[in-house]
Amino acid sequence: MIKSKPKYLFIGLGVMGYPMAGHLSKLNSIDLYIYNRSTNVTKKWLSKYNGHEYIKDKFDEVKFDGLILCLKDDASIINVLSKNKFIELIKPNGFILDHSTTSLDLINKVAKIDIYKSKNLTYFDAPISGGEIGAINGTLTIMYGGPSKKINILKNIMNAYSHSITKVGPSGHGQLTKMVNQLCIAGLLQGLSEAIALGKSSDLNMSKVFNAISGGAAQSWQMDNRFKSMVDNKFDFGFAVDLMIKDLKIALEQANLNNLDLKTTKSVLKNYKKLSHDKNGNLDTSSLIKLFNV
Repeated sequence: MIKSKPKYLFIGLGVMGYPMAGHLSKLNSIDLYIYNRSTNVTKKWLSKYNGHEYIKDKFDEVKFDGLILCLKDDASIINVLSKNKFIELIKPNGFILDHSTTSLDLINKVAKIDIYKSKNLTYFDAPISGGEIGAINGTLTIMYGGPSKKINILKNIMNAYSHSITKVGPSGHGQLTKMVNQLCIAGLLQGLSEAIALGKSSDLNMSKVFNAISGGAAQSWQMDNRFKSMVDNKFDFGFAVDLMIKDLKIALEQANLNNLDLKTTKSVLKNYKKLSHDKNGNLDTSSLIKLFNV
């Protein structure tokens, strides 16, 4: 008797989820189904990745071994799982692999859904880093928390769109690590913005400046990938200002619980709010430099 392949439902075909699901569709060892609130996006995705025999977007009678989520925020996830009842489509002893960036409270909210306990489901918080480029190239960094089980199953899935996977600790530690990640990015981009502003206002040849400093102690992923586009005032590279505002608020709430006063992060958040207020919330996070008008 031929053993059936595990069935997974990927929910959320946004900037990150769209290419991630695309990489996952190439695995011959699974049956992949997809769902997105916008049917136009679903149709576009299916037309691009229709070469995989088991890609479907209708699953009325299907039960899944696991759900893979890549959604905007806590409310979107609870809406999908509880209100839209997608959690009912998971088989007993199945799992939820959540690549969204959320609050720690979400983990408890998911666990309190009645069917979660009765089906003995497992939730893994597995936020991602690497931006749209990383999602497209399949080189994301994943930090996840949860129990020490199903590790081989999870890695088989996540290896499709990542180059680095780290189990940080128990439930919640993935999200806590993502908070640390976002604080690092925000601080770096603020410093990078100020540095570029100084260079441009001093009429430096910024291409030569980059060549001079990018191989030294100032080097970072943000410098390698955003320096030139920031100099050219180009800010259409994925992760948006409004999403960073959400993430920094979550991190600051946690810092408050830990009795930490993160002054730099508060300052950067204030700057991002200015950008959003000026209708720049859809620009990528390197747009901080716009506040310097250089």
